[in-house]
Amino acid sequence: MIKVLFVCMGNICRSPTAEGVFRHLLRQKNLEDKVEVDSAGTHGYHAGEQPDQRTQRAAAVRNYNLSDMRARKVAAQDLEYFDVILAMDHNNFEVLKRICPSDKHDRLGLFMSYSKNFDDDEVPDPYYGLGHGFDLVLDMIEDAASGLLESLEQRLGEESEPSVNSELTADLDGTP
Repeated sequence: MIKVLFVCMGNICRSPTAEGVFRHLLRQKNLEDKVEVDSAGTHGYHAGEQPDQRTQRAAAVRNYNLSDMRARKVAAQDLEYFDVILAMDHNNFEVLKRICPSDKHDRLGLFMSYSKNFDDDEVPDPYYGLGHGFDLVLDMIEDAASGLLESLEQRLGEESEPSVNSELTADLDGTP
């Protein structure tokens, strides 16, 4: 099981969108039992709230339902528990680096590093912008989520392949 956490500032726009889009992709590929997904914010001022209504509307147009999600703040145990922790922008990435034990920094990354069609390395925060910003965020997240899924599928494939050593040992001792 690979555990992925998406992180933005308030956990009401970008990270729940990434969680919802990625869950949808996992369902399509029948990988829900192999990849666990969650989202959180670096700040807790929206804790317990649903995603922003504009976020939910934009997502619903593309058949993503975010209504059952609730915002929460990143907790210390998240930094131990999740294998892949992806920030939506540099500011939240820096916050994660400050609060994450240094031996876990290899788990941290920028979500847009998985994008194939955008040169941006950050998902812009649509909260204070106009409605079309939520559609752009969805475009970016769908693209990066697809790239992330490809990367995780490759990782899952590598983990499920029997090692060369175990195959050689089986051949040598006559066991199948």
